[in-house]
Amino acid sequence: MNKHHYVAIMAGGIGSRFWPMSRTNMPKQFLDILHTGKTLIQQTFDRYTKLVPKENIFIVTSQEYVDIVKKQLPSLPSDNILAEPSKKNTAPCIAYIAFKLFQKDPKALMIAAPSDNLILETDEFVKTATTALNFVDHINALVTIGIKPSYPNTGYGYIQHEMTEAAPSIYKVITFTEKPNLELAKAFVASGDFLWNAGIFTWKVKTLLAAFEKYLPEIYEVFAAEKEKMNTPEEAAAIEQIYPQCTSISIDFGIMEKADNVYVIPASFSWSDLGTWNSAWENKEKDYFQNAVAGNTVMIVDAKNCMVHVPDNKLVLLQGLDDHIVVDTKDVLLICKKDKEQEIKEYVAEIKRNKGEKFL
Repeated sequence: MNKHHYVAIMAGGIGSRFWPMSRTNMPKQFLDILHTGKTLIQQTFDRYTKLVPKENIFIVTSQEYVDIVKKQLPSLPSDNILAEPSKKNTAPCIAYIAFKLFQKDPKALMIAAPSDNLILETDEFVKTATTALNFVDHINALVTIGIKPSYPNTGYGYIQHEMTEAAPSIYKVITFTEKPNLELAKAFVASGDFLWNAGIFTWKVKTLLAAFEKYLPEIYEVFAAEKEKMNTPEEAAAIEQIYPQCTSISIDFGIMEKADNVYVIPASFSWSDLGTWNSAWENKEKDYFQNAVAGNTVMIVDAKNCMVHVPDNKLVLLQGLDDHIVVDTKDVLLICKKDKEQEIKEYVAEIKRNKGEKFL
């Protein structure tokens, strides 16, 4: 393992499309959505220990989740948990770890990744990630991993790339479009030359900081003004000053769509961002009638293509439902058509307006 290789796992989201399992005080990255025996962040951490030393893995999360991270990842040094004072999307989050790493190790190469991806073929993933690290070590490039799209998902970024390799298995990106509308997503999938953006980025930290300076100068400047405080006892106070000055923007919108040195590696492994209940249904074992069930005492009669997630100690009889999501928790029951799952986020906002935050 190379001592200059680092991983930043982003774990500050609230996973509102996985409501009511995912709550503000315990979002989806800290849950075992698929009943595997490990939470999503634990699976992600384990995957990256095959690539870099544990002490080179950092978790960037909200202040309110620091104790959860410590509990779920007890082998991670506590200094490697970076606490964000507010949710500002991925660009400030990545700027934080980039400035911290550059002060620590100017030769640093970094992978920035979500905490909630489902990747079961670890060996293939490690090969792909190693290819990305080796590429950016020699070229000032911003690299992402691409997934062949199976349907027109409007929640992903889409990547169009050149057909000629820039290096083995690596292609120069032509266009990078973040979360298109449905019609555009359909056109992308039909064209056959677009990939989903997996949101797993690799770069030399020095190259990334140059991109921040060029494309997001307002974020770059507020971090640069406090960079000497990184990795010192003054870091936490500096971050408290920096974050209110940062624009809330994704790294995709802020840099990847604008930069001219973006490359993509088409994935050789299966991938899911586990962003919705439908993605959980796709990745969970199903019965003869294509029902995916998490719960030990569920009986299904004349129902098919359903995603069911209920407590193990609760008997649930499901009859007559097709293509539905059924999720039961101690205080919330959700029954929703699968094709309406993207609207769960809107339902949560409506609940907040009408019922307060008790159920969130």
